[in-house]
Amino acid sequence: MAEPATQDPNARPPRSAEALGLDVDHPRPDAAVLAVSGELDTLTAPELDAALRELVAAPHALLVVDLSGVTFLASSGLAVLIQAAHRAEDSDRPLHLVVTARAVRRPLEITGSDQLFTLHADLATALGH
Repeated sequence: MAEPATQDPNARPPRSAEALGLDVDHPRPDAAVLAVSGELDTLTAPELDAALRELVAAPHALLVVDLSGVTFLASSGLAVLIQAAHRAEDSDRPLHLVVTARAVRRPLEITGSDQLFTLHADLATALGH
């Protein structure tokens, strides 16, 4: 008779099919861009939340979140974005979003949360180029 399997206490929880990519860039001294790629869901929302907290805590006047690489936006990811918008607003800075995919734009529009952000079709526009 086989022994029951035991769970590895160091094992990581299962990941979504597509891991979240997060990359911060400073294209100019007064701007910070967080490029996000992958799926924003319950499993990846905490990673996004941590990155957005760092972004908003930074002293940059222009805060941009580039969501052009996001393929799925669940309510948990949307909630993290909304919380970040409120934190940015508390410091008198709007949060700019680059949104290219319907999978991202539609949840923002349906919930009315698109009004919390300044939306852009591309990064160059968000940076004022």
